[in-house]
Amino acid sequence: MVAPAALRVVRCGGGTIHGVRAVFSSDSKYLLCASGDFVKMYSVATEETLRLMGGHADLVTGIQLNPHNHMQLYSSSLDGSIKLWDFMDGIPIKVCLVILIFLCSDAFQLVSVKLTKTAGQDVEAKELSVVLDGVDASPKHIAFGREGQYVASVKEANLQVYFFKQKQLNRFSVNTAKTKNRNSQFTCIACHPTEDCIATGHADGKIRLWRNFYHKKDYTFSTLHWHHDIVMDLAYSVEGTSLLSGGVESVLVLWHNESDCRKDFLPRLGSPIEYISVSSDGSLCCTLHKDNRITIINSNLRFSKSIQGLIKSKCNKIYVKTGLVVDPRTKALVLNGEPGHLQFYSLQSDQQLFSLDIVQRQYIHQAGLKQADLVKVAFSARGKWLATVEEREEAADPELQLKLWFYDEETQSFKLNTRVNTPHENHITDMCFRDMDELEDDSPILVTTGRDRVFKVWVMVEDTDPEEYKNTIPYHCDFVGSYHNYQATNCCFSEDGSLLAVSFEEIVTVWDSVTWELKCTFCHPPGKIRNICFGRLTCSKYLIGATDHGFLCCWNLLTCALEWSAHLNVLVLQPDPLSEHIAAVSWLSKESSLFVFKPNEPRPVYIQRNLCKEKILLAAFVPRDEPEMTGSEKYLWLRSSQLFFLTDAQELLTLSTRSLEERLTPSSKQLATEESLPVTPFSLLLGKHRRQQSQEDTDLGKLVVHNKHEQDSPAVKEVRVITLLHTPAHVLPSASFLCPIFINSLLISKENKSAEEVADEVEMESEKTDDDLDEEGDVTEMEQEDTNPMELLGEMTCKLSKSQERELRKLRKMDYSWISAF
Repeated sequence: MVAPAALRVVRCGGGTIHGVRAVFSSDSKYLLCASGDFVKMYSVATEETLRLMGGHADLVTGIQLNPHNHMQLYSSSLDGSIKLWDFMDGIPIKVCLVILIFLCSDAFQLVSVKLTKTAGQDVEAKELSVVLDGVDASPKHIAFGREGQYVASVKEANLQVYFFKQKQLNRFSVNTAKTKNRNSQFTCIACHPTEDCIATGHADGKIRLWRNFYHKKDYTFSTLHWHHDIVMDLAYSVEGTSLLSGGVESVLVLWHNESDCRKDFLPRLGSPIEYISVSSDGSLCCTLHKDNRITIINSNLRFSKSIQGLIKSKCNKIYVKTGLVVDPRTKALVLNGEPGHLQFYSLQSDQQLFSLDIVQRQYIHQAGLKQADLVKVAFSARGKWLATVEEREEAADPELQLKLWFYDEETQSFKLNTRVNTPHENHITDMCFRDMDELEDDSPILVTTGRDRVFKVWVMVEDTDPEEYKNTIPYHCDFVGSYHNYQATNCCFSEDGSLLAVSFEEIVTVWDSVTWELKCTFCHPPGKIRNICFGRLTCSKYLIGATDHGFLCCWNLLTCALEWSAHLNVLVLQPDPLSEHIAAVSWLSKESSLFVFKPNEPRPVYIQRNLCKEKILLAAFVPRDEPEMTGSEKYLWLRSSQLFFLTDAQELLTLSTRSLEERLTPSSKQLATEESLPVTPFSLLLGKHRRQQSQEDTDLGKLVVHNKHEQDSPAVKEVRVITLLHTPAHVLPSASFLCPIFINSLLISKENKSAEEVADEVEMESEKTDDDLDEEGDVTEMEQEDTNPMELLGEMTCKLSKSQERELRKLRKMDYSWISAF
């Protein structure tokens, strides 16, 4: 028997993709960029993640194509290794270990490493030589000059240029009078590809072009100025005729011939530009943004594609205020995105599906300005309703708005249905829908808790027509509950929706969801309640709570007594919606640990110590499309759902027995294989059609009766093409006969006839004699004689039975007047 694979922690998304400059492949079909510990390969045409190359034990600090083999890629990491990849196959060819000596945290050196060509995959680089001292850690502060003759480095107000052949080092500095205010400090550097010219960006928004820097005293520089703030990055075009710059304005500036008078702009790119990369053929460039977005731009400065990863907004540096929520419809993770937006994030592609504007106000980039922010999100059981809470912090009291959104099936998007100003007198701490599918469409119920020491129940107005949701305000407050003037902190419904649990500081209260009567209270052990949840399925009689004093408690709802408790500092408590299992994540001694248990058993079914180095703040179970086959009984809790974690660095982790490469969709792997094949005219003509060939009966004489509103899909039309191209010529009718049939199959008929009318015509045609059909066929051929587009293809002989000819002639009665328009 094969031993079951071990469960391991896998970084599945959310990594920062703007920390290192991206690289285009030599044919500009792929874009490679660093993302945390991995290197990702995207398809430029489809924006899809084709490959994930993992193996580094720490952050990837740089990537570069092999100059001697453009199918290979070098990557460096903080783990002290340099890896050589065959990025088309995702295979590491060689791993070079570099021994580094760290003097102090602020001292960095530019080091030359000689990569050995010895046999074996793992080698050790021992030949190191220091090129420059006192360099900056950022890769955008170092650039190599024309044909690698020199290297330039900037740090603070100093520029260093080292010439390799002469072994000469020249140092320059900007005006020291302005340096005190840090207005002229260097922020980035780029070298001209064919001339001895260095472009530097500065904190005051200026770009300086340095020349004649071979001489320490005779150097000159000119200035370009458009940016009002820091210049984040610079990049020359392949020929060096233009210079690209970007900054916090989210605008890409193209400077022609290094002239201040001739420049073009590509504005509204969404967020500050961190890096700019140009493809080797000059046809494309890309910008990497602070919000984890990649924008691909054509050479004429026109937007082409956008690849959006997990957004890390400025307002969410410490905590994702909305929590980690799963959309029941798309199974996407939903959380804070751009300021005032909800992002729907696909776990399969590690990209954003779409963004929903909740606040619907223009975000102003100004430090210290109080602006509306999204703080709470909840979905109904089937995703038909979405509730959001937004607030703006003010000195006196916060501005609150509760919004309810209804999912419109026609537009396939959420539309605002209800807006409630100041739903609570203070911050809303939690909210939830009643998770009952059978009651969701008729009477959805929403509960909110607040620091104003009450919880409120929101229900729909009676006799509201669901079709009139757009023009009504169907939600109103139906009940207000409180307990001894304590602050309400958390709320949740039982699986059947009959009970509502609301925590008031150190006490948990249980209410009847029909009469809103208080049923019982729980208070043991001491400590404010941090999280609560009900058990599910066979464990639905239990209520679980975690306190900030480090206790995990389980109460029995039938006996109204404490079933068991454990001393555990639980930060995250997440139940699986498809099983009895509950995941608890604790933080102790700078270590995150995972405990998976059933409420009816005090002993955990799975324990994972030292889950990651970062602090885990949120978790979510995402239902699988198909149950996963596990090789061990202790992994059965992952059969129906997969558990995802979000760290304080906003990186997504999961537990899996498969690597990230194995978790890629088959379509992604197939696409990578297909795009790596050489392109020929014949493959362009027939390659895609052969892959889509249908296995069904596509006999040419088969009559298909379409519905009134039905149209042929592209796949059906391509099957017809395959039939014509793959059927032997000696059994086909003449080309002049088949062409009108094929062309009309691509058009929409002038009159849409019902299925009954088509059937009647078929019956009338079947009663005609062969002579009548021959006469009609002769007339039709005469009418088409002047407008037949297939005469150039010649004639092909065929031999068909009379029944086949009769069915084919039925399809010949078409209107070809449209051809004369060409």
